[in-house]
Amino acid sequence: MTDILTVTMNPALDVSTSTGTVSDTHKLRCTAAIVHPGGGGVNVARVVHRLGGDCLALFPAGGMNGQRLQQLLAREQVRSHCIDIAGETRESFSVHETTSGRDFRFVLPGPELSAAEWQDCLACFSGLPMPPRYLVASGSLPPGAPADFYARLVRLAHARGSLVVLDTSGPALAAALAEGVYLVKPSLRELRELTGHPLVTEQDWHAAALQIIRRGQAQVVALSLGEGGALLVTADRALRAKSLPVTVASSIGAGDSFVGGLLWALHRHQDLEQAFRHGMAAGAAALLAAGTALCQPADVERLCREVVMTPA
Repeated sequence: MTDILTVTMNPALDVSTSTGTVSDTHKLRCTAAIVHPGGGGVNVARVVHRLGGDCLALFPAGGMNGQRLQQLLAREQVRSHCIDIAGETRESFSVHETTSGRDFRFVLPGPELSAAEWQDCLACFSGLPMPPRYLVASGSLPPGAPADFYARLVRLAHARGSLVVLDTSGPALAAALAEGVYLVKPSLRELRELTGHPLVTEQDWHAAALQIIRRGQAQVVALSLGEGGALLVTADRALRAKSLPVTVASSIGAGDSFVGGLLWALHRHQDLEQAFRHGMAAGAAALLAAGTALCQPADVERLCREVVMTPA
């Protein structure tokens, strides 16, 4: 039993390092690698647990990488349920360029799932004795999983009364939105791809988010704008939050931390404005740590007081 269930169909071992300058041909001497459990929903679960929320991470995993992923989650005391698969769980590799502060991310496709393996993930959710209050569908889909996998999961969630938080991209995003979710968190790039429009101005962003809501595809749109902050839109309200000025050690995992912080606050029955504030603080706090270490509660609490929001 859990209040929040995250589903991550393509988890990864996140391996990160740093070097002075990234260039071709020459060997790049790097710092010692840092390894964290990763993948959208896995990271969300780590953040929710770290902030004190009740959460369970569901994911398929296999091979030595899959075993290490589970060990790392257990070390953080994050509750998880693994669906065993034949393939080897992927690695994601990132390099932080210290001279510029840029992150270079190398993302592998992941193992190919059989029909039985991805169906087991759906069956696991259906078989929970009590449905979660929130179901988080986050991250990319691996080879073998159908593009409408999250859409199928959303239908099951509707039947069981769970509220769906969606954070994915491409055809998987479009298919799941067609079923209608509680909250969706696209980046500006993902929103542009979804709508097929350039969305240059803030007015364009607001209009695109409202269109999603009016079509019944989501009740809340949390649009990530990177260094530009974020925009939260509902049918009758819009809030714009500026990004917080922090020293960036790594940008990886900031979006997942945003979702985790926002969801943790909603789980505590805070209103959307306060949840948005916690999401912004958690996302900014994640920037302070190298690799995918994600946010720390003390930093989230401190930064939460610094979030500036205005009506949009």
